[in-house]
Amino acid sequence: MKRLVTICMVMALVFASSLAVVSTASAEEVKMTGSISKIELSADGKSATVVLKDSKSEASVTIIVTDDQTLDKFKDKRIVEGDEIRTKFDKDGDKNTSKMFKKTAGC
Repeated sequence: MKRLVTICMVMALVFASSLAVVSTASAEEVKMTGSISKIELSADGKSATVVLKDSKSEASVTIIVTDDQTLDKFKDKRIVEGDEIRTKFDKDGDKNTSKMFKKTAGC
């Protein structure tokens, strides 16, 4: 009886850990450096859509920014169109959601 309970517990643990891996594998994390082509703040100010031109492939990539610190930098004009940016974002289908968004230059 103890052996049956142990086997059931191990199987439940394996099942739970496989679900955790599947949920984290759905979005791909991408790192990129590029210059800002366009910044569009939403009307409520809680998100922004930024178009970056990738410095390696010259492709345009649209990224959704939702973190307050970066949005404040957009509003204060500390980050403007033409600035070179280093970013890390989750690519989930057609949607790219920013995780990190910083200027490449110091100060």
